[in-house]
Amino acid sequence: MALTLTVALQAQTFPTSRGWTRANPANHSFDVEKLNAARRFVIDSLSTTGLMVTVGGESILEHGNLTRISYIASVRKSVLAMMMGKYVENGTINLDMTVGELIANGVIPEDVDGLLPIEKQATIRHLIQSRSGVYHNASNSGDDADLRPARGSKQPGESYLYNNWDFNAAGAIFEGLLGRNIYDVFKEDIAIPIGMQDFDLANQRKRGDTTRSKFLAYHIFLSTRDMARLGHLMLREGRWENQQIISPSWIEEMLTVYTPTSELILTRPQRDMFSYSYMWWILNVPDNPALKGAYTGTGYMGQYITVIPALDMVIAHKTDEVYGRRTPFEMYYKFVQMVINAKN
Repeated sequence: MALTLTVALQAQTFPTSRGWTRANPANHSFDVEKLNAARRFVIDSLSTTGLMVTVGGESILEHGNLTRISYIASVRKSVLAMMMGKYVENGTINLDMTVGELIANGVIPEDVDGLLPIEKQATIRHLIQSRSGVYHNASNSGDDADLRPARGSKQPGESYLYNNWDFNAAGAIFEGLLGRNIYDVFKEDIAIPIGMQDFDLANQRKRGDTTRSKFLAYHIFLSTRDMARLGHLMLREGRWENQQIISPSWIEEMLTVYTPTSELILTRPQRDMFSYSYMWWILNVPDNPALKGAYTGTGYMGQYITVIPALDMVIAHKTDEVYGRRTPFEMYYKFVQMVINAKN
């Protein structure tokens, strides 16, 4: 069932090219002392290198270095979902094209040692839902490879598995169908229109082992304050000031639940707070009204872009990989709860 998007459109504040406006949290009905306690929790208990909490397009809580650029890990997948909408709607990308058709048409190459006939029946839609049934090795780790069934044992669309092969292949297909580099498209379609302050093409690079798979991980390197801009673009249903960058209909489709919580926990019981859409995690916490309609991009070691429409809020959180420290979601969620509880 599709999410109901409840953004308060009367709040039209956006960060400018000079940066985010800093606001007194009390102006947005947040208790300053409770937010200070949340910040102390971050300092004492999380491995945070950059943090921003925005409400109504204004920053109410900050910590760490907001301009430092580092990789956003699997949040890249949520970003790709954002980028795809324009090209699905103009017909460049047909989500029902199969991997076999894409290989036959030269959009993507055959992968290392080939794919099975049943795997070639997977569609682009299956890939971005992580329901492809393709259990080929991915070029990079950080997925549920330890839970992969035998190759050819599942029909495309039959079941969910968080699988980097799907996501990396989706990125390669995106580039193949557009005939452009994914980073150039991101710069033109999103980074420039929303006024990212720190984005630089020179920082972007793909990674992976091409002896395992030809499809590399399209890692994206951003600052915390630019991650917050991505979250604010989502919060505003794809609109940035007077420009509609992503259509509301695509955002609704992108945030529709395709894998419910009950299916996610069959593979990882700790995912009992989530359902899954097109490469976004939908928060499923029915006993917390503030999180109704909330969703998050998540990445290894503690990269998060969390959008909480009921509070008109975005939280951007980073843990720089160079320090080798992690902020697991359960600890990050304690911080999110503290912020929610600071609302008067």
